[in-house]
Amino acid sequence: MSTLPPQPLSPLDGRYRAAVADLGDTLSEAGLNKARVHVEVEWLLYLTDHSLFGSTPLGAENQDALRAFARDFGQTEIDTLATIEARTRHDVKAVEYLVREKLSQLGLDSIAELTHFACTSEDINNLSYGITVREAVQGTWLPRLRQVIAELRRQAEEYRELPMLARTHGQPATPTTLGKELAVFVYRLERQCEQIEAAEYLGKFSGATGTFAAHIAADAAVDWPAASEEFVTSLGLTWNPLTTQIESHDWQAELYARISHTNRILHNLATDIWTYISIGYFRQIPVEGATGSSTMPHKVNPIRFENAEANLELSCAILDSLAATLVTSRMQRDLTDSSAQRNIGVGFGHSMLALDNILRGLGEIDAAPELLAADLDGNWEVLGEAIQTVIRAEVTAGRSSIQDPYAALKELTRGKRIGAADLAAFVEGLEIGADARARLLALTPASYVGLASELLGYLPAVAAE
Repeated sequence: MSTLPPQPLSPLDGRYRAAVADLGDTLSEAGLNKARVHVEVEWLLYLTDHSLFGSTPLGAENQDALRAFARDFGQTEIDTLATIEARTRHDVKAVEYLVREKLSQLGLDSIAELTHFACTSEDINNLSYGITVREAVQGTWLPRLRQVIAELRRQAEEYRELPMLARTHGQPATPTTLGKELAVFVYRLERQCEQIEAAEYLGKFSGATGTFAAHIAADAAVDWPAASEEFVTSLGLTWNPLTTQIESHDWQAELYARISHTNRILHNLATDIWTYISIGYFRQIPVEGATGSSTMPHKVNPIRFENAEANLELSCAILDSLAATLVTSRMQRDLTDSSAQRNIGVGFGHSMLALDNILRGLGEIDAAPELLAADLDGNWEVLGEAIQTVIRAEVTAGRSSIQDPYAALKELTRGKRIGAADLAAFVEGLEIGADARARLLALTPASYVGLASELLGYLPAVAAE
């Protein structure tokens, strides 16, 4: 028998709660139930606003009271719902009864039968998920991603002219600038932001098998598809006219695939920054009072980026699974999506935690210009590319008759460390024009960065607040 009080099973609700707490307002069970109440109330108001089945529009006071009931959904309603669901054994039916209780408190029992009118549970659920996921993405997840991008953009600008030895395949390669390399990630992430911001959140509202059968049975004179579209779009969602009992979840699969892709770009960022730290291009700024190692006092470990890697992998595992499985439902309905969708918040939570760690990690590093410069000065052989390219241009222009300049530079540089004097002597002996020779003799690894700095001009403009 455990002596511990009840404990959160997930670290997202325990150790890392502070980093992901904002998602709880939307992607928790309580957040889902709050959205369900909102949908039930708005449907009831839609029916009465249109005076269907002999009803009349509610007065402003009652409308405000019902909307406040949905808006202010809190612990009292959570507890009441738990009590009702213990009896109904059905979560959406419990929400319906909760709304009916509120109507009774307001003296509106006469319209109680319009609660959940002609709805299947999935009519309420799919709209509620559309609302909660949209709010989580637009109100919580995207703003945090934007913070990461803003910090990356700031550092890209700060280091846009700071030369850095590139390391393609981990080997010394044509130099770049630290700022340009960070700008690559800004550009990649901005593209994903643009796609995610344009995502559609679909909703259906057409009854037990998507046919409006119960609606027509109740009143065949109403244009129910038009009413359904008007209601769904009033909630800020895109209407899906052709469904089974469930909304087909394709929009969710598309969204989660994009977020997983974004996670993977962030994972690439985390591994690159980790590597730059390991070779000394970035210094870590010690945090007062923090311990890097329990036994090695000198250490400052890149834990922010390591934590981010793990959480991005977990997020992708969950979101990839959701994207793959939610698009399949046996014939008109099965319940596999019910349990799966309850883990949406977990997928987003691990991504949020990773974003938090990356943002904090970026704030705890600083470039090491002296080490970057020393690394460049120790790898003059990277100028071999420039020299053989210039020779080719000179041959084409008729100012040189050198045969196979690539082979000549390969012989000089491959697998070797050569210095400025070695390259200068080689260039002096080349059969090339005087201007070309002067350009090559002026080159250093630190100056051989092409248009790296200017390329930052291709970054998208900063998104409007």
